[in-house]
Amino acid sequence: MSTDAFPYLTRLNVLYSCGEVIDVPALVAANRHPWYNQTLCQVNESVVRLGVVEGEYHWHKHDAEDEFFYVVSGRFLIDLEERVVDLGPGQAFVVHKGLLHRPRAPEKTVVLMVEAAGIVPTGDK
Repeated sequence: MSTDAFPYLTRLNVLYSCGEVIDVPALVAANRHPWYNQTLCQVNESVVRLGVVEGEYHWHKHDAEDEFFYVVSGRFLIDLEERVVDLGPGQAFVVHKGLLHRPRAPEKTVVLMVEAAGIVPTGDK
């Protein structure tokens, strides 16, 4: 599933190499899109992504990969079929592979995500 079919700004290119300083506040300040996702760097077989989000993502799942979300600022909700996970700054959550979920942010929220380098953020078919 391509990220092009969705109203999100998803950049899968690795923005920083090992040894470079990553200025997260500058990236957050420069962003104006309501659902921005940028791959910051690769760490072994995983990538670290920055999300600057507000609003709702769609329901989706990743059949073979877990996703880690860490809230830097704001409020981040992860809807699961059985419950809602409500995260604030300094809190994190792992969505287990194969679990249907929908991320939401009722206000401008900054999250860091760690996931497999090959994962498609919009989910599997």
